[in-house]
Amino acid sequence: MRHDFPIRVYYEDTDLAGIVYYANYLKFIERGRSEWVRDLGVDQVALKRDQGLVFAVRRVEADYLKPAKFDDALTVSTELVAETGARFIVEQGVWRGTEKLFAATVTIVCLTEAGAAARLPAEMRRKLAPPLH
Repeated sequence: MRHDFPIRVYYEDTDLAGIVYYANYLKFIERGRSEWVRDLGVDQVALKRDQGLVFAVRRVEADYLKPAKFDDALTVSTELVAETGARFIVEQGVWRGTEKLFAATVTIVCLTEAGAAARLPAEMRRKLAPPLH
């Protein structure tokens, strides 16, 4: 199921030409993923405090398709495409209306606070599982 998160382009997000600086798309999709996880009901602060687990980006494959500009109203979409024992993969997009500006495939891993690989908590795997019909 697709999760959408609205975002506005501010002056600080742009370069001298008024176009979104390329690295800021990574910030936009990070915010989208964080809100997606929150909307799943996963409390990342509690997960770290109670189980010593955190999430980290392992890999990003990104395509810059069209520029976003100052004051654009954008939507960051996030959709789960795969989940294994210790990682999940999401497809993310940045949209201006129906026009896709940026696309990324992001692999997220679960780690202990010490940086060792860890299994995703069972509760999170249940929340990521597709609903049964």
